[in-house]
Amino acid sequence: MNLSPKYNSDGLVPAIVQDSASRRVLMMAWMNATSLQTTLETGLMHYWSRSRQKYWLKGETSGHTQKVVRFSIDCDQDTLLFEVEQIGGACHTGHQSCFFQEIDRAGTPLPVRETPVFNPEHTYAQKS
Repeated sequence: MNLSPKYNSDGLVPAIVQDSASRRVLMMAWMNATSLQTTLETGLMHYWSRSRQKYWLKGETSGHTQKVVRFSIDCDQDTLLFEVEQIGGACHTGHQSCFFQEIDRAGTPLPVRETPVFNPEHTYAQKS
């Protein structure tokens, strides 16, 4: 099988990012062909921000980078999976993972049990 990601109509493919040591899912983001190519060339995660319409290197503002350890593509080639070494927190809210909010079976958010690993107001205020 040759690498041939199936990009959506916006030219994007979802990328699931997992911590290589803990195996915890850290985040999901979008990649275009350029961000995927740059990620594979540099070994650092690059994405496409739909909200900002901007190509970005994870950690360019916060310093919380993601170094690629392993890369996989699903059998349909429409979703990417990256295992990374995460430096700092992955979530812009200060949490280690973007998936820190647990939900019960009724759909009700449970109290957050996780302590943020950094203060986003401090981290992003200095770099703005």
